[in-house]
Amino acid sequence: MALEHALMVALRERPASGLELARRFERSIGFFWSATHQQIYKVLGRMDRDGWVVVTEVEQDGRPTKKVYAVSPLGEQALADWLAEPVEAAPMRSELAVKMRGASFGDRAAVLDVVRANLADHATRLDHYRQLEKRDYPRPEQLSGIDLDHHLVLRGGILMEETWVAWLTDYLEAHS
Repeated sequence: MALEHALMVALRERPASGLELARRFERSIGFFWSATHQQIYKVLGRMDRDGWVVVTEVEQDGRPTKKVYAVSPLGEQALADWLAEPVEAAPMRSELAVKMRGASFGDRAAVLDVVRANLADHATRLDHYRQLEKRDYPRPEQLSGIDLDHHLVLRGGILMEETWVAWLTDYLEAHS
């Protein structure tokens, strides 16, 4: 996947300025596809040159004019084509898993500290995702369309974090 596709999904949900997109990435899309502000602005410029977005300049009181991006018909087709392409299962790459496997060859106590720190990070993320689910989707059985899609992606994040928490907990308990 290219950043262009993640940006077009975000812009199909709601047109936005580059800064607004960067903030949305930090709050939602960034949980599974990260991008810096610089990357976002660079790709938006390329998407504009390629005709995938339409840019509207919006005057602001006492502030510079901002550019608001929306997906063009050409961009809509490019996104639809990409959405229909098959996706291969992504192989797991985990530096942490390699450290856990190799702990017998080094300082196990240091590896256990690394595992504890990762467990804390995953537990924090899991708690955050559960709070988002409780706040934003109190009745998931009533969802449809884009709201259902958003909830199901969040559920995927919850399930992944639950797996990490369980696995790292098992590892630590086995070595206690």
